[in-house]
Amino acid sequence: MTIETLAGGQTRIPATYMRGGTSKGVFFRLQDLPQSAQQAGLARDKLLLRVIGSPDPYGKQIDGMGGASSSTSKAVILAASERANHDVDYLFGQVSIDKAFVDWSGNCGNLSAAVGAFAIHSGLVAADRLVRDGVCEVRIWQANIGKTILAKVPMRDGEVQETGDFELDGVTFPAAELEIAFVDPAADDGDDADAKGAALLPTGAVVDQLTVPGVGSFEVSFINAGIPTLFVDAEALGFNGTELQGDINENVALLAQLELIRAHGAVKMGLINDVSEAANRQHTPKLAWVAPARSYQASSGKSIAAEDIDLCVRAMSMGKLHHAMMGTAAVAIAAAAAIPGTLVNVAAGGGERQAVTFGHPSGTLRVGAEALQEQGQWRVKKAIMSRSARILMEGWVRVPSASF
Repeated sequence: MTIETLAGGQTRIPATYMRGGTSKGVFFRLQDLPQSAQQAGLARDKLLLRVIGSPDPYGKQIDGMGGASSSTSKAVILAASERANHDVDYLFGQVSIDKAFVDWSGNCGNLSAAVGAFAIHSGLVAADRLVRDGVCEVRIWQANIGKTILAKVPMRDGEVQETGDFELDGVTFPAAELEIAFVDPAADDGDDADAKGAALLPTGAVVDQLTVPGVGSFEVSFINAGIPTLFVDAEALGFNGTELQGDINENVALLAQLELIRAHGAVKMGLINDVSEAANRQHTPKLAWVAPARSYQASSGKSIAAEDIDLCVRAMSMGKLHHAMMGTAAVAIAAAAAIPGTLVNVAAGGGERQAVTFGHPSGTLRVGAEALQEQGQWRVKKAIMSRSARILMEGWVRVPSASF
């Protein structure tokens, strides 16, 4: 399949629409993009905005592939990797719904689950790396943050096995299980200039005090693993950790307060210099709140028992409470839970932990992390979780030729 400019004023570009974890996005091979969009810049951003259907003042993305939520307003670009010991380079763009803005500042952990499968499907993994039956490990270079992800992709008869009986809360139908490992996920030595110098504990402390004018002062744990995240105790925000989207997302004043907390946290983490810059950095950092395990009813109606989880976590994504949990934030949760004294660790019961099961709005998720201290500094060697992925549609996406 090749790019083609049509007489009707549109350009059609080879693309694949995929679900990865609890997210969906449009996947492209770098080589299939128009020449002007094969490098970072305005042309690429304008193309992806038009593909997804943004900016949309109605907030619906009707004239594009987006689904009007942070979980479905995403784009992925892949290329065969020239980096040693890696198969594919993966670049992620979080597309704003109502603004002409693509945020390249972080990764999407959920769509990371689809990267290995797409890379195999689209011929980006060398033939001698594939297996006919069994598990193929795809070595992914996450270009946004300069980190390695290892995806264990099940294969059958030389093809990716997509169907199965693995159930993931937040996804209606079962599929084949994919194990995703985020290697050394603290962004402290990547190629991305924005990530350099950002340690696992950005301030060096497991708990800090964050003062937000007009809102209050809070104990916060800043974690930079998977994605920069600030964790707050749910009770300090007036929550109990069992909130669902309807409890948060319709309250405009509350959303503004939470965004202000996120903005001030971003400054303290060294990600921006002033809170005014947060509007152009919507994807990172994430804001999450934690609470000890409590029983609640998930958004699907499923009953979550306190004895089946270690703690409750809720997280904001692109200004709204996420319907489940972002994969990168789950990495941050795993890392924070493994470090004694963080708010996440305390909410989970304290002590040394290599894995936790947490409750989120759609159900539960188990994540693991291996943390250790080296010369007095905490390091997470690897964080692991299970996800699933599936191709929903493949072919071409059509974009008005004058839009990019």
